[in-house]
Amino acid sequence: MYDPLVIAQIQRKFHLLSPEMDERRRRQWAAAEAKELGWGGVSLVAHATGLSRPTISAGMRELERPIAQRTVEGTRVRRPGGGRPTAAKSDPGLMAALESLLDPVTRGDPESPLRWTCKSTRRLAEELSRQNHGVGPRTVATLLHEAGYSLQANRKTREGVAHPDRNAQFEYINASVGRALARGQPAISVDTKKKELVGDFKNGGREWHPQGEPEEVRVHDFLDKTLGKAIPYGVYDMVNDQGWVSVGIDHDTAQFATHSIRRWWQEMGRERFPRATELLITADGGGSNGHRTRLWKVSLQALADDLGLMLSVSHFPPGTSKWNKIEHRLFSFITQNWRGKPLVSHQAIINLIAATTTKSGLIVKAVLDTNHYPLEIKVSDTELAALCLERHEFHGDWNYTIAPRIKKSRFQKL
Repeated sequence: MYDPLVIAQIQRKFHLLSPEMDERRRRQWAAAEAKELGWGGVSLVAHATGLSRPTISAGMRELERPIAQRTVEGTRVRRPGGGRPTAAKSDPGLMAALESLLDPVTRGDPESPLRWTCKSTRRLAEELSRQNHGVGPRTVATLLHEAGYSLQANRKTREGVAHPDRNAQFEYINASVGRALARGQPAISVDTKKKELVGDFKNGGREWHPQGEPEEVRVHDFLDKTLGKAIPYGVYDMVNDQGWVSVGIDHDTAQFATHSIRRWWQEMGRERFPRATELLITADGGGSNGHRTRLWKVSLQALADDLGLMLSVSHFPPGTSKWNKIEHRLFSFITQNWRGKPLVSHQAIINLIAATTTKSGLIVKAVLDTNHYPLEIKVSDTELAALCLERHEFHGDWNYTIAPRIKKSRFQKL
């Protein structure tokens, strides 16, 4: 007859420790209790815990082994080969079937069952079951992790065919910026940030709000003709780690781009570079400030005339816009600052941009540009030839200097 008090005591211990014990620890603890009780201890502990007598006896044999051996064996819960076989072992064709569904080749196969669907673990499990591989979503997830798969987003890395002079142009830009900084002349990086819809539209990212009270926005992202859109054109001062953003409301044209540079010079640049005689501009190879855009060069000539500065321009090679300083020194921080905030008005956009700061001391100023810039302005060969433009010896299509018209005699015409 078992002592009810002893049984109750063992049960209390077992229930307290069981949640934190694996199979090995559980049977060894039970064996230790049985040894303490002496004759009949195995049966009593088995009755109190529900563990089988063979399990407790196995634990007793393990306790009798040398300490060194137990230490090595303690890294495993079961003996090698113990436990239920994995799904991949019990179904040898399972992993091959799963990998065939994930193979990138299936993207081009219109007959593939998952060609046009999201490859979630649920859908993968359903398709495998249709192929007589009965598994659930959790098993699929385990198999994917074991095979080295993980959930990943798209990554922008494909830039197309690299231009043979790509690296040489990077070195040329770097040397040009270095020379400008050594002479105390301003060097800026310019570009247009992604256009934004103005209104209570969803903006990527998350912000802290009371539980269950997210900020409500529109379901569909259709242009609000009353509020319009915002076109941020940025100027980043590489010398002072300062930025300027003109937020346009009309079109992203070359005239808008050069007017943004003009506003930066009037509001920030002139004060910081009172002795400047030239301005180095680094820009992308396309868009409103593209190297093939005639209106960009004509507008730069007007800017040079207004400012009285020599404008040296260097464009990044095609497909390398992400290397432009303004992208990761200014625009990325603006995006972080307004994440999760609907851009409800132009003034809200101005305030969010101007409030952007970094640990390195970035200062940003922003203004609204309400001017209207016409599209499809044609520049004739005669107008282009009248520019005071000199192409540099290295890639004159990417690197050139435009002088104020009063110094025209120093330069060749195109």
